[in-house]
Parts: sequence; structure tokens; C-alpha cells
Amino acid sequence: MLLSSDTSSLNIAATAITQGSLVSFPTDTYFALGADGMNDRAVQQVFEAKGRNPGTPVPLLISDLDMITELTKPLTKILADLASRFWPGALTIVVPALDCVPESVTAKTGTVGLRIPDHSLARQLIRISGTPITGTSCNLTGQPPVSNAIDVDQQFGEKIDFCIDSPCGSNTAPSTVISYANDTLSILRLGAISIASIKNTIGKNVVISTVGNPTSQ
Repeated sequence: MLLSSDTSSLNIAATAITQGSLVSFPTDTYFALGADGMNDRAVQQVFEAKGRNPGTPVPLLISDLDMITELTKPLTKILADLASRFWPGALTIVVPALDCVPESVTAKTGTVGLRIPDHSLARQLIRISGTPITGTSCNLTGQPPVSNAIDVDQQFGEKIDFCIDSPCGSNTAPSTVISYANDTLSILRLGAISIASIKNTIGKNVVISTVGNPTSQ
């Protein structure tokens, strides 16, 4: 069911999320398939709806830095500097997960990817829900990410409870995904945030490893 973006509709969507249902909503990149990130069964439904086999880590979207304390230990200075520079924005930071984070989110990696989206509606929905929300793209497995509510409704239909009909942001690239350990910053996926922008933030003395599919700087 399509919902408008007014406060009443966001309250309906947030209630659905806290009750374990799935809600699609716009972000600064594409539509996300949202579930309560602390509800193991709800996260499993995300895989079922997308037609994806479980066992892949699921990123979580948060509304502000305070929500980090529910999910991981305090950020290292390097990651805190990057979060301060690029959040809200298209940067996903992979960090060690606290034990309360479901295995359906971490895929038994012991880590979780976190991001504050640069989209006021998305952050408002997370705040009202009072819980981190899954941020995986709202598309069937094998299909490209979706940037409008009509396509979401056509792909998923009754597989999800609600879809908030509002525009996505202007980013056409996915978020850049990074992690930091053993004095090395790893680029796990290059997206909207360039390596040059990251270097300008953390300085030239930090070792940067391109682990994923970075193809440009």
C-alpha cells in the first residue's frame, strides 16, 4: 500500500516497522526495504521478500550518532572523523557489532554496516520508529535498485505492508563502504564518496586498502 509522506503516514509506517512488518521508503540513493534491524524475524523477511538467500550482511540506517551506542562500541578517531564529515550521507561504516545485533544482520561476521542517510524523511522515519532500520536496496534479487514508489509497488505488491511515496535524493551511486582495523582503512565498495575525499578527511598518513571493487579515485 502506498503512503504519503505526511507525519500521520510516517507514524503508520513506523508502527508497522516496530510490529515486525516491512516498509519501503526513499533514501538519498535509492528506495530501501526497511525492517526493524533489531528484530531477527523481521530481517529474515527482508531476504524472503527480495528472493535472496540468507547469509549476506544487511546494512542498518540510523537517525543520528546517538543510535550508534546501541549497536557498537565508540568509534575510533579515524571513523569518527569520517562520520563527522560525511554523515548524513552516502558512507557506510562497517564496525564490530554488539551481541544484541541479530545474526541475520551480521551474517555471523561479527560486524555491522551503519549509515545516516542524507534524506530527512528517512531519518524522521527511523526516529519515530525508535530503532535502526535495514537499509538494503528495495529490489528483487537480480534487478537494479529502484528510485520510485510505483516500481516498488509493482515489484513487491503485498510482500511489503507499506511504501512511502516520496522522491529519493539526487545520488545515483550507492554508498561507499569502509572499515578500519589494524591501522588500515579498507574500501570495501567504492560509491558516491570518492577515495580522494576520504584521503582529504583523514590525512595522507593513514594506509588505505582497496578491498572491494574500487575502480576510480
